[in-house]
Amino acid sequence: MRIGHLSILVDDQDKALAFYTGVLGFTKKTEIPLGEHRWLTVVSPEDPDGVELVLEPDQHPAAVAFKKALVADGIPFTMFGVPDVPAEHERLTGLGVTFTQAPMTMGAMTTAVFDDTCGNLIQIVAPAA
Repeated sequence: MRIGHLSILVDDQDKALAFYTGVLGFTKKTEIPLGEHRWLTVVSPEDPDGVELVLEPDQHPAAVAFKKALVADGIPFTMFGVPDVPAEHERLTGLGVTFTQAPMTMGAMTTAVFDDTCGNLIQIVAPAA
């Protein structure tokens, strides 16, 4: 067994696709119309056959409440690995991304947290230098 897909709940699939590809640098992998929404996935260009991130509409009332509670408590929905958190923080800040936590080393890991513009906080993480 392996992880093939991982969903992230987004408030707008078009906005999410623009952010996750145009800002974060992921590549669109799948787009299948499903009525009002789409099966829409992105992948890392470094691993195009790896885990697909599903940009899942947050239309269920529980999803909206869940996301708001996480953001209110400052809890990231998920995390992405990067080689260098301070460098990625600088790159993303230059692209207008809002961080809620600047790079911080905690033991063996360095992390930072940003707002994905779609209702989620996302953590980036790398081994501490």
